[in-house]
Amino acid sequence: MRQRDFYIALMTLLAAFASIGEAADAEETVRVSVPQRGAWDTGITELGQRGGIFKKHGLALEILYTQGGAESIQAVIAGSMDIATGAGVSAAVSTYAKGAPIRLIGSEMIGSPDLFWYVLPDSPVKKISDLNDRTIAYSITGSSSHAALLELLRQYKLTAKPVSAGGMPATLTQIMTGQVDVGWAAAPFGLDLLDQGKIRLVARGTDVGALRGRTARVNVTNLEMLTKHRETLDRFIQAYRETIDWMYTDPAALKFYADFSGLPEKIVARVREFIPKETILPEQIIGMDQINADAVKLKFLPAPLTPEQITEMVQIATPLK
Repeated sequence: MRQRDFYIALMTLLAAFASIGEAADAEETVRVSVPQRGAWDTGITELGQRGGIFKKHGLALEILYTQGGAESIQAVIAGSMDIATGAGVSAAVSTYAKGAPIRLIGSEMIGSPDLFWYVLPDSPVKKISDLNDRTIAYSITGSSSHAALLELLRQYKLTAKPVSAGGMPATLTQIMTGQVDVGWAAAPFGLDLLDQGKIRLVARGTDVGALRGRTARVNVTNLEMLTKHRETLDRFIQAYRETIDWMYTDPAALKFYADFSGLPEKIVARVREFIPKETILPEQIIGMDQINADAVKLKFLPAPLTPEQITEMVQIATPLK
């Protein structure tokens, strides 16, 4: 090779390496705390990352999995995480009311179609009224599973004892060992056990009137992310929304989910039955007046938030045009 050709080839190679480095540098890191690893709705960030959708928008996600939404919110308040997805709306509202620098940037789940309570097959609990004086699990205090359980007890005037049992696998262990009478889960977790008769359904989130037709879980961020990195936040929401579309149209998304969740493929195939696409769209928070009133009834708030507080608290992030 002539010397001139050698230098041209060398410069081309160096330029290629430089462009690779620039592309890598262009990828911005966003730290996201997520409750309940393996759930379908809280898996949006994980699936979008695996499917290359966040990367397409110049984002690389660092995902921290927690035992519940309240724990995820605390990570955002501390500044170790930029965004928390799937946090119980009552916990988020309560945390804001206490002066924490967080804002609600979108809905994560409308209603609780995925939530259910279960017992072992030989349990004397056959129906909702049999839950009186039983111990019933939820994840952690302030989570959506906690708020839903309190609503269940209030609606049916039950005298059961709520017990913080952690995540869904930890709860299942405590049910199997007799530490708690009634477990909680979010579909598709546990559907295989229901099919096999190893656990028995007692109640669903759809049985609780207060959970229908309003936002039950939200996505939140801190003030620093909202004010100093708004363009990054908007790109995150764009990728988040595109991931939802992909999850409900591309069979590859179900394969990624089966690998991520460790659930059998026949169970994974049913996930869209329990969680319709319209329930996880982030564009609006529905039923804020009812959320406000229920937070007071369930003692997450000492008094309702004022309209001015709600306007300040709810800062819906919108996808970039």
